[in-house]
Amino acid sequence: MKKNIKEDPKKKELALEVIDRLKREYPDADCTLDYNEAWKLLVSVRLAAQCTDERVNSIVPFLYEKFPSPQALAEAKVEEIEEIVKPCGLGHSKARDINACMRILVEKYEGKVPDDFDELLKLPGVGRKSANLIMGDVFKKPAIVTDTHCIRLVNRIGLVDGIKEPKKVEMELWKLIPPEEGNDFCHRLVIHGRAVCTARTHPYCDRCCLADICGKKGIE
Repeated sequence: MKKNIKEDPKKKELALEVIDRLKREYPDADCTLDYNEAWKLLVSVRLAAQCTDERVNSIVPFLYEKFPSPQALAEAKVEEIEEIVKPCGLGHSKARDINACMRILVEKYEGKVPDDFDELLKLPGVGRKSANLIMGDVFKKPAIVTDTHCIRLVNRIGLVDGIKEPKKVEMELWKLIPPEEGNDFCHRLVIHGRAVCTARTHPYCDRCCLADICGKKGIE
């Protein structure tokens, strides 16, 4: 995904240093949603909206035991899916989207997840964050996943300035992050955001590998 956008040299330098330090701190960063097939990640990403990855990971085995394929989910009744996924919250809308999404995969893509960003965005319940995650994790293509951790941390660090809208944050990061680093960088931000640069408690700046270069913006 090539972006024809102007770079900020100072922020670019900061971004590269942040990438390097996080890479050393979390060398094995990966997606925290469990999956072994592309369509399963698509399902889990939808369930993860306003829900923890841990809860999603605990629920999907029951879903796949009853509906082991895109075809099975496509043919299922929404209420049957909802009964299983309701612990993830927003059960009806998530079940409806999963059912509709799987029907499109079966009818249009022979049960396979498309490897095109714009095609992914056409699927029910799939937004830019989900599409980027699929592109990066499944297809190993350039991707920037602007979840809540990413948005919070890049604002605090100073890579973006007071931008909270996910798409705008994504566009700003495309200016700074080398395409091949984007996906892993965002995974590392999630780990760092959960363990150190937290949202619900005061950030643990005393044990942060970025403390001396962080702008510490947006911290009360």
